[in-house]
Amino acid sequence: MKVYAETNFVLEMALRQEQYCDCEAIVRLCKERRINLIIPAYSLVEPYETLIRRHRERKKLKRVLETELNQLERTDSYIAKSLEVKSLMTLLIQSTEEEMKRLKELRNDLLRVAETVPLNSEILKSSAEHQNEHDLSPQDAIVYASVLSHLKRTEPQTACFLNKNSKDFDDPDISEMLERYQCQMLSRFDHGYQFIINKIRVAN
Repeated sequence: MKVYAETNFVLEMALRQEQYCDCEAIVRLCKERRINLIIPAYSLVEPYETLIRRHRERKKLKRVLETELNQLERTDSYIAKSLEVKSLMTLLIQSTEEEMKRLKELRNDLLRVAETVPLNSEILKSSAEHQNEHDLSPQDAIVYASVLSHLKRTEPQTACFLNKNSKDFDDPDISEMLERYQCQMLSRFDHGYQFIINKIRVAN
């Protein structure tokens, strides 16, 4: 069984978001060779853009808070409270560093166990067409073009495409096209994990 995952799948684990345990369980199934996990190469790069943007926003917030604290600390009654805010500022920076570290480790792990779909000129050309046809963002169009390219090339008997935010690919034509290649689109990672487990049980 082929399982396609996109950028949010990687971010879910790197940021330890609500469905990260299901994502990690899917990766374990890949390591056990019970499924083939396939990730567009772009989806291993795009998360860095997200984390870098978050880091910049947090640094900007830190600078604003520092300016306000300098003013507040001129009043004796606010000095104790300012220590709490400084602790929060430290947490903001530390959490970003930890997220980046997890992302690097995760990327290396996925490169070892999962198959990646290289980003080539054919996919870039196709993504431009999909962007116009399905009103996708440039990023989502690249992911969709990567998945579709791999499906057409390999023609799996059973497959699914996992994404967290269904509105990103909320087009009946996209679902219909995927289903032509026996690929079910699932918009929650926990639902995706249950779908995979059920397919494995049936196959056994």
